[in-house]
Amino acid sequence: MEAFYRTHAYLVEHTHAPVRRELMDEINWNDRLIGIKGTRGIGKTTFLLQYAKEKFGTDRSCLYVNMNNFYFSSNSLIDFAGEFQKQGGKVLLIDQVFKHPDWSRELRACYDRYPQLKIVFTGSSVMRLKEENPDLRDVVKSYNLRGFSFREYLNLQADLHLPAYSLEEIIQKHEQIAKGILAKVRPNDYIQDYLHHGFYPFFLEKRNFSENLLKTMNMMVEVDILLIKQIELKYLSKIKKLLYQLSIEGPKAPNVSQLAGDIQTSRATVMNYIKYLADARLINMVYRQGEEFPKKPAKIMMHNSNLIYSVYPARFEEQDVLETFFANTLWKDHCVSKGNAGESFLIDGTYPFKVCAENAKIKSGRETLYAKHKLDAGSGNLIPLWLFGFLY
Repeated sequence: MEAFYRTHAYLVEHTHAPVRRELMDEINWNDRLIGIKGTRGIGKTTFLLQYAKEKFGTDRSCLYVNMNNFYFSSNSLIDFAGEFQKQGGKVLLIDQVFKHPDWSRELRACYDRYPQLKIVFTGSSVMRLKEENPDLRDVVKSYNLRGFSFREYLNLQADLHLPAYSLEEIIQKHEQIAKGILAKVRPNDYIQDYLHHGFYPFFLEKRNFSENLLKTMNMMVEVDILLIKQIELKYLSKIKKLLYQLSIEGPKAPNVSQLAGDIQTSRATVMNYIKYLADARLINMVYRQGEEFPKKPAKIMMHNSNLIYSVYPARFEEQDVLETFFANTLWKDHCVSKGNAGESFLIDGTYPFKVCAENAKIKSGRETLYAKHKLDAGSGNLIPLWLFGFLY
């Protein structure tokens, strides 16, 4: 146990989170079992350590452990948690919990046996904590940690503390909001860099971003999808080929029969693989209003614009990048559906949006809302695209 305390103290002391994530204040930390999901590379480990540093420092009542530690290959999480509580432990932070066999049953046992102990754990976005783990269904509180918003990226790069705004505030007050932001910084000077590499925190590391992202994407497929969904290794190449095909075809409705032929599997399997890729936050499935999986989506897009540049940087349309940015930033708190003719998306079944490039012509007198690239400030139903990066 002493070795775990030493590791915890070292990690907390050396943790530096350049951006304080909004999720830190959204979580009800009084709950006894909290699951934090997120795609690989998004900063879940840093988030746990930042919480420990803020609330406990090196106080031994809080302990961070990683399930990659070989200790847990021969020791149960239940016994470890019991020993931790005996030594005065109150909050146990468990990273990569899915690496531990029978993790959901053991977490439930900890919850039942140690009512004075709080457990916060991280897991892959592929995990379905409540749907696939009946042990936890009625006790776990689940949250999603997303990549940096454009607002968070801008605050970091320009050393600012600009707040987030709701969609309703942006639609109703965008002229006033943009004026206030433009008095401090010109967001369009930063938006292209964000589209290219700003979503994943590891752009801060002194490594080639695209190579690092490609490595992370491979790990998402090889570990998060294959391991958690218990898919045999021999099918790995089919899933990777499917992801590549979807990425180079751009945002459109998938031809499931064609894809099934390309990767030599059934239509049903293709749809399951597409769902796994969406769960891993590699793609987004956009449906028409009222439709959902297992129906075929009306459009498949990459999950965020950084992925577009890394998968196939020589072949992409600017319009696809802009629509991907818009959909991804809306996805956190809103329902994103395919729009009607002449519209990109329908948001929450209420707001029709058209995402426009810099030189696109705007048709006046329509109910459509326009999100336009490279626009500093808008008017009426014409809103700067960058401002939607302030939704979280």
